Amino acid sequence: MNPPATPALFAGPFALGTLSVPDETPFPALIAPDGRVLDLRAALDAQDLTIRALLEHSAEALPRLHDLAAQSAGVWQPLEGLRVHAPIEPRQIFQSGANYRQHVIDLEVAHRAPDDPRTIEQARAETAEIMDRRAAEDLPYVFIGLPSAIAGPYDEVVLPAWAEQPDWELELAAVIAKPAYRVSVEEALEYVAGYTIANDLTDRATVFRRDMKAIGTDWLRSKNAPGFTPLGPWIVPAESIADPGDLRVTLKLNGETMQDESTKDMLFGIARLVSYVSQTAQLLPGDLVLTGSPAGNGIHWGRLLRDGDVMEGSITGLGTQRTRCVAEEAS
Repeated sequence: MNPPATPALFAGPFALGTLSVPDETPFPALIAPDGRVLDLRAALDAQDLTIRALLEHSAEALPRLHDLAAQSAGVWQPLEGLRVHAPIEPRQIFQSGANYRQHVIDLEVAHRAPDDPRTIEQARAETAEIMDRRAAEDLPYVFIGLPSAIAGPYDEVVLPAWAEQPDWELELAAVIAKPAYRVSVEEALEYVAGYTIANDLTDRATVFRRDMKAIGTDWLRSKNAPGFTPLGPWIVPAESIADPGDLRVTLKLNGETMQDESTKDMLFGIARLVSYVSQTAQLLPGDLVLTGSPAGNGIHWGRLLRDGDVMEGSITGLGTQRTRCVAEEAS
C-alpha cells in the first residue's frame, strides 16, 4: 500500500523517515510536507547513517535539518515510487496499558464475569471512579514489547492462524532522543525527539493465560507476533507538535470510523510515562514509549480483524498509516 496523497503529509517543516527504492537498501530521509524526499546519507555525507544514529546526535543535527528543509538545493526526489519502512528500529519498546479512561471502562464491561451482579451502568460508574483515583494517586502500567513485532506503515499484517480475536489499538508513540535514566516529570519531555503512530495489535483471546489465570496477562503471546506493531509513517519532531496531550487519534476499519478520541483522555501523559519508565530502565535514543489506545477497539464493537480488512490510522499532525490484514493461511 502507498502513502495517501494529501496537501500536507504532517505538521511542521519536515519529518524523518526510512525509505527505499525497490530492491535497494533503505535510507534515512528528510521528508518535506509536500512529499519531496532528501536522502540524508548524501546530504550529511554519512553513508552509514540511520535515523537512530541521527537521533543520537539530534541536538547538533536539528539545526542542519532545518537548513536542509528550507533549501531547494540538493537531490530531492518524489516520495511516489519509494517504499516507506518503519521510520526507526528501536532497541526497546515500552508499552502503556489501561491508559485511556473510556477504553478501560469499555474493557471492564466487556470482560465482566457472567455472574457479575452489577448492571452495565454500575460497572461503568465503578470503573470510572477507579480510573480517576489511578490518575490522581497511582502509577502507570507499562510492559515490554519486541522490536521484531515492528512493521512498516503500509505493510500487510499477517493474522496468525492461532490468533482467535485479533484486535486493533492505535496509539501515539513518543520517540526518545537521548539516554534517560531517573528523569523527573518536569524534565521528561526534553528527552523526546518526536512522535509517530503505532498500531499495537492484540489477540484478545491470549491476553490472559488459560492454564494459570493467577499468572495474569501474557503480553508476549498476545502482542508480539511478527508485524503486530505497524509503525509510522514518519517521525515528526517534538517541536512541530504544539500539544501532544491534545491530538486526535482516529482509526478507520474498511472506511468506517472505529476509534476517534483525543489524547486528552489519557490517564498518564507522555511526561509521566517517560519519567516512570526511566525510574527503572534506561531509555536509549530511538526507543519507543507507546502511550496506550483509546476507546473503540474491536472487542468493544464485537467485530475483530479478519482477512482482507484495511485499517487506516491517523493522528493529528503525524500523517496516516494504512495496512491490510491477511490471514496466515492465505499468505
